[in-house]
Amino acid sequence: MSFYLYQISYSKEAIKSMVANPQDREAAARKLIEALGGKLHHLFFAFGQYDVICLIEAPDDVTMMAGSAAVASAGTVSSASTVKLMTSSEAMVAMELAGRVTGSYKSPHS
Repeated sequence: MSFYLYQISYSKEAIKSMVANPQDREAAARKLIEALGGKLHHLFFAFGQYDVICLIEAPDDVTMMAGSAAVASAGTVSSASTVKLMTSSEAMVAMELAGRVTGSYKSPHS
């Protein structure tokens, strides 16, 4: 399973609706993610560019895209961002691989 940082900004209409009728958005997110075979580790409301920031574990990129598309299709999100995350161990493997192939790349300044 892979980890993802998923961030959304709600539409003005969605914010208005949640203020008028507060709802547990974490429960709704968890239900969707679990239906896709994933796990919601954290959901935070936030200040700044994004209203909600989630740490999600999903089987693969296709599954994560399906979840993101399902949320977007509701029409309550004005923008979203998904960042695939790597563990330190995964990054070490990538760095070792990069070290083995570095000589194969010729920079444009060479």
